[in-house]
Amino acid sequence: MAMPATARPSTPDAAPPLPADDPSIFEMDLRALRRHWAAQASLPAISAETMTGADRRAQALGVPEARLMEHAGTAVAAAVRAIAKDLDRWGTGPIVILCGPGNNGGDGYVAARRLALAGASVIVAVVASESRPRGLTSARNWDRIARDSGIAKVRLAVTRDVATFGQGVEKAAVVVDALLGTGVRGALREPIRSAVELIGRARAAGVPVVAVDTPTAVDLSSGEPSDPAVTADLTVTFHRPKTGLVTRRGAAHAGKVLVAPIGIPPEADRG
Repeated sequence: MAMPATARPSTPDAAPPLPADDPSIFEMDLRALRRHWAAQASLPAISAETMTGADRRAQALGVPEARLMEHAGTAVAAAVRAIAKDLDRWGTGPIVILCGPGNNGGDGYVAARRLALAGASVIVAVVASESRPRGLTSARNWDRIARDSGIAKVRLAVTRDVATFGQGVEKAAVVVDALLGTGVRGALREPIRSAVELIGRARAAGVPVVAVDTPTAVDLSSGEPSDPAVTADLTVTFHRPKTGLVTRRGAAHAGKVLVAPIGIPPEADRG
């Protein structure tokens, strides 16, 4: 008799498929996901700069940015579903995904699409003054969900928009922080700052928070947070553990950490 997906951990000599090619991850709880991706979590931690270099080298070696983003967003979606199921919150309200203007937001768009396919009610809030994402790959993923009538979408261009959107956020099943990734420098600007504060209010009301790659405003290299910074219940980071998330302050903001593979080949990894 075949073993259920939740009881099928991966082994070092039989690496699991990458997330976008692995439908079994949407049947797993958090413990099973951790086992499934254990090989990634066992790798040495790297800085944000080293990760950026690995990402660029992977693309130079022929791995399209679109595939890296698809794997990342799919991993986030599986983790969101898992935490919602583990906490008996799946189906109790919408999954609210707060997306910034860069690639972190692009990962959020992929996660939104995958969660909708898994049967979730999804609300995507684009926290940016721009009407379209900056990067080409993020923009393409935005276009894919923009045509999807099953995903609710709203743009929060100014602080007032965030305040209005935040009314009733405690009804969300899960809030996903896809605002900012590795590129944070200095104090947060509006409307991102207000969105971070909104995430804090949601978590204080008992809504679990899942961060994409790093909690917004927590430095992936040092772990030092800005003020304010997101505190997550679960962070899904990619390829290898990050030095900032294993420091005392970084870990306090990250919560539990999953390390998901996204298809960066070994020859792109120099850290």
